[in-house]
Amino acid sequence: MTTPPQPDPTGTAPVHLHVCVTCRRGLPASDNPQGRQLHDALMALARDNPQVIIHEVSCLAACDEGCTAVVASPGKWGWLLARLGPEKAADLLAYTAAYAASRSGTVMPSRRPASLSDMVRGRFPASLFSGA
Repeated sequence: MTTPPQPDPTGTAPVHLHVCVTCRRGLPASDNPQGRQLHDALMALARDNPQVIIHEVSCLAACDEGCTAVVASPGKWGWLLARLGPEKAADLLAYTAAYAASRSGTVMPSRRPASLSDMVRGRFPASLFSGA
């Protein structure tokens, strides 16, 4: 039996944010989809924050949910987030900070920015993200 990953008691493990850059949020195809815009906005806002690592992915297979992302960190629940867009980049980074501060990776709705109240679409066991 494998020992499950343990939360980082120091709170220094980076948070990985995987952003779908092909998401169009129901809009027509374009050279600059909403998901790419979200990714680019996050990169600009988190440029000086080594605790947030932003990854681009081509598809998270939640196309009916608009722009999507996964937040994950070793030893914590991972979360599939939806109904995002470039206008929510700062709020998503605020959520990421609350996620980083959480021992288990669970951020209660009362601790989320109001614009992200309906974003959670699923969660994944910490063991899936042992290496994020």
